[in-house]
Amino acid sequence: MAYRLQITSDGILARFANQLAAVGEVKANQALQRAISHTGDKAKTQVIRALTKQTGLKRDVIVRAVHFRKPSYKDLRYVMTSRGGDISLKYFSPRETAKGVSAAPFGRRSIRPGTFMKAGWWPGRVQKDNWNDQVFSRTGRKTPSGMDQFQKETSGVVIPDEMVKGMTLAAWRTVAERDLANRVGHELGRLLGGR
Repeated sequence: MAYRLQITSDGILARFANQLAAVGEVKANQALQRAISHTGDKAKTQVIRALTKQTGLKRDVIVRAVHFRKPSYKDLRYVMTSRGGDISLKYFSPRETAKGVSAAPFGRRSIRPGTFMKAGWWPGRVQKDNWNDQVFSRTGRKTPSGMDQFQKETSGVVIPDEMVKGMTLAAWRTVAERDLANRVGHELGRLLGGR
């Protein structure tokens, strides 16, 4: 699953048509590229902050998961993309308790009854190195040798879904709508004032 958000100059062109014509196509594209890049960078900062809070993931996980492509002279879009599925519960600060594992997906800590991170009976629980801090639950089935089968627990957090809704989408749109026109005006003003 992958989603993308983008900032473009589409709604700006009519508003600045006279100034864009006055500086010529080459300089107009350069001005738009700089304005979209500057605005996109501001939006990126807000998106990372919002997505961190919205998902409950650590900031460095979000930085690795969400990719940004700056505009080029020929492609005047600042694009944010992400892909991936339901994220393992291990990334949400899990702690094993007697009732189950406590973790904080979506920034809200709760206990998932029947889940576990360690082996053995209470209170002598032991960490298994090859479990890699994953959170597990029993499936209710047995292996051919009669052992309980278990599965990794996921969080319900899917970054591509989260980045196109809620406070993350609002942050992206707010910055684009608030700042892009002013930045285009600023860049064109520099070009026209320097003639």
